[in-house]
Amino acid sequence: MKSVPLSEAFFHGAVSLEHTGRGIKPWRIPYRDYELFPPDGIGGKAEICAGVRLRLRTGSDAVAVRFEPLAEDARLDCIANESLRFTADIRRGEAKAVFSGFPEGANILEIYLPQNAGMTVTGLSVSSGFDAEPWPDNRPRWIAYGSSITQCADASSPSRTWPAIAARKLGFNLTCLGFSGNCHLEPMVARTIRDLPADFISLCVGINVYGAATLSPRAFKPALIGMLETIRDRHAETPLLVVSPIYGTVRETEENALGFTLPAMRQDVRETVELLQRRGDRGIRYLDGLALFGPEDAAFLPDGLHPNAEGYERIGARFAELAMQE
Repeated sequence: MKSVPLSEAFFHGAVSLEHTGRGIKPWRIPYRDYELFPPDGIGGKAEICAGVRLRLRTGSDAVAVRFEPLAEDARLDCIANESLRFTADIRRGEAKAVFSGFPEGANILEIYLPQNAGMTVTGLSVSSGFDAEPWPDNRPRWIAYGSSITQCADASSPSRTWPAIAARKLGFNLTCLGFSGNCHLEPMVARTIRDLPADFISLCVGINVYGAATLSPRAFKPALIGMLETIRDRHAETPLLVVSPIYGTVRETEENALGFTLPAMRQDVRETVELLQRRGDRGIRYLDGLALFGPEDAAFLPDGLHPNAEGYERIGARFAELAMQE
């Protein structure tokens, strides 16, 4: 196979790209500001590649992606001309994924990097006699912020997380800011969202605040207002969808250490959105998380908190139906 010069232009869905000397490492925060995102880059989740993908056009019948050896098992997906064609199972310590058997002629490929692991891409190759060029993504930009339920580590593969499914259905260019265990309305994350280009923004908030008891009923609303108003500093009219927690089994009735239940949290999220609407924000909307995943979906919640692969596919389809409704 023939190596293709690797450049930043191939990467989409990352907030920043670090040139390590060995390759290019995607980050979902501005990596130069790592120390401003404690602990350890949002709990170590900012270097995970959820939603990050390589996008190229080539006539080659095979494409290889090389990377630093992975620290854990993971999967890569290859979408050709908008359809998922191949999933590569990569074992811990492996450093290459090969996709082959593309239709004859020029194909637009999106290669999704793992949603459960970080990766430094070291090379890209195509069959001898062919070339590959970076391919732009001119679709409307969507920033999706949330918890592990937005990162979707347990999805079947990286293109089958619910944000990736919804992005394809809606025709969006996705940047996924789902940080497992680390969706706590941090001001630096709000500033990051504020500073990114966006045509649509969604925030799925509450479940990590409940689980870690990081914000009390007294502090939750002010923190949410602060995040939303920070985003509005530079996205004054960008459509902004605020989503409350999905169904959470015992969390529906059991108070956490600070006295929160999920129904109380949903009420606070709804009331916050209604407050900003009354103050003149015509672009903000509320979506009840139970409309995405409710008690009737409990069979797809094996640990009582995280959807399984089929559960994430249900959320993706429903989000695509509900997100753009007035």
